[in-house]
Amino acid sequence: MIVEICVDSLDSAIAADRGGADRVELCAQLEVGGVTPSATLVRDVRSAIKCKLHVLIRVRAGDFAYTGAEVATMLRQIEVMKSHGVDGVVIGVLDRNRRIDIADTHELVRRARPLTATFHRAFDQAPNSDRALNDVIVAGCERVLTTGGTKPDGTEYASAIEGADRLRALVKAGNGRIAVLAGGGIRAGNVAELIARTGVTEVHSSLIDYSALKPGSPFVLNETQVREFISAIRGQ
Repeated sequence: MIVEICVDSLDSAIAADRGGADRVELCAQLEVGGVTPSATLVRDVRSAIKCKLHVLIRVRAGDFAYTGAEVATMLRQIEVMKSHGVDGVVIGVLDRNRRIDIADTHELVRRARPLTATFHRAFDQAPNSDRALNDVIVAGCERVLTTGGTKPDGTEYASAIEGADRLRALVKAGNGRIAVLAGGGIRAGNVAELIARTGVTEVHSSLIDYSALKPGSPFVLNETQVREFISAIRGQ
């Protein structure tokens, strides 16, 4: 089981690493869903932690349909992150109909090589999750972060537990072609149930209540929180 902890500060990254996380996803501005962190923060985190480091590449908050200029900016951001020794990038582009933009996503993946690429939770806005999964595979991503895609009524699942049945279906549909990284409201109290119900082999959590976040005030994890989360996974 691979445990990824999402953080937006150096202190939280260190806590995640010391607490036993397999991977850190680093971003900025968690209160708006995350954007690309500064190169300085990435450099400092890379120097401070031993676990894998993935970095969010998202030029702005809001929707995931980007202009050509915005995609060009993200391509340049990827080059900067590669120069700081990260292990992977977290990306994703939708078109105006909220379908996976295969061409632009593939270009981001291509620029990131030889790093791995995760398609982020923009996936959960795509209207047809089965088609979206295939599109993400075609674009070249190694994994997709999701709560389960969209409900039949087109809305997103509130949490990974709510989307557990769809997560299980996505794991089956992926059939080894892509890893399904479950994320969304996963905590120590529900992670074991989630794994049992879905069969996922990777889980993602920030271990925080986003509603409690205030702009400009990063939430700092502590090592104990991470250890408790991992212990819940391993039944310790």
